[in-house]
Amino acid sequence: MDMIQEGKKAATISYITIIGTIIAATINSDLKNSFAAFHIRQALGIFVTFFAFGYIIGYFNSWMITSAFWVFIFILWLYGFLGALEGKMRVVPIVGPLYQKLFKGIN
Repeated sequence: MDMIQEGKKAATISYITIIGTIIAATINSDLKNSFAAFHIRQALGIFVTFFAFGYIIGYFNSWMITSAFWVFIFILWLYGFLGALEGKMRVVPIVGPLYQKLFKGIN
């Protein structure tokens, strides 16, 4: 079994809410699969971005700003989730490389 197939389950789970990211990180702590770790870092970055900027965006009280934020987060999430399902290690647009650097301690 190759690295991608072994880590696909944890990689996919990581995109199912922040709880899924924690579960996937726990699963991968024993496996040490680099494919799963890549997607766990991406998913964690998306969720951290959502919570950090979502709090700030809430103060604008503008449907246009809020809608743009939700669309941006959804596109990031969908791009990462589909990459995990397809077995590809593609960084999410714009912020993906930053997530890999910030969370490099997650193996």
